[in-house]
Amino acid sequence: MQRIRLRYTKRGRLRFTSHRDFQRAFERALRRAEVPMAYSAGFTPHPKVSYANAAPTGTGSEAEYLEIALTATRDPQTLRALLDESLPDGLDIVDAVEARTSGLADRLTASVWELRLDGVEPADAQRAVEVFNSAGTVEVQRMAKNGMRTFDARPAVASLESVETHDAQADRPTHRPCAILRLVVRHVTPAVRPDDVLSGLRAVADLAPPVPAAVTRLAQGLLDEETGTVTDPLAPDREAAATEPPTAGATAAAKAPL
Repeated sequence: MQRIRLRYTKRGRLRFTSHRDFQRAFERALRRAEVPMAYSAGFTPHPKVSYANAAPTGTGSEAEYLEIALTATRDPQTLRALLDESLPDGLDIVDAVEARTSGLADRLTASVWELRLDGVEPADAQRAVEVFNSAGTVEVQRMAKNGMRTFDARPAVASLESVETHDAQADRPTHRPCAILRLVVRHVTPAVRPDDVLSGLRAVADLAPPVPAAVTRLAQGLLDEETGTVTDPLAPDREAAATEPPTAGATAAAKAPL
């Protein structure tokens, strides 16, 4: 059995698709591309697809990850191209590697988010960021299954900064004032989401955007605490592939049609 790890995106209007919507679209793409999927056992077999830390509905993403199990060896890049052609524009398969290491989910310890605040002056956003970063605690509330929950969002935020507008991947171009925030959040329990950080900015710095923020995940992976950067979670698989000699099955997969 071969395992392939894929990175995919949710762009533009497709950021409003739910995780369940993507699952259905992806399973249709697997059938269209005639991928030799491995299936679970039992009365209702399902294709073996493992999803990792999906972004909330309504947020864009450049860095969603999943893993599929195949019954026959295939070239990852050929597979990536075929699956990408079988998905709608906006749900794009942008990277593929053969899984040669364990623990992909364990390498997703932090996310880099970009928050576009239409109608907010950059100077006001910068002031709010400074207040947030200097705060010892930032209590926010979120409705949970058991009622309203209060928690401290500050420890999960590794970094928060205001960046230049022209550096942003803007989902909604506008002529109004606009501030862009760049946020690195650790994956902790309870999970701290971008909207929790916005609630914290409202609580400690009275920053209240007039329209909902356009949120995009730019990256997720291991957090380097020294540099504050988030590393590529597929890099260990690429490094392992570079140091291992190609197998007969991998050579045949590169030549065989999918």
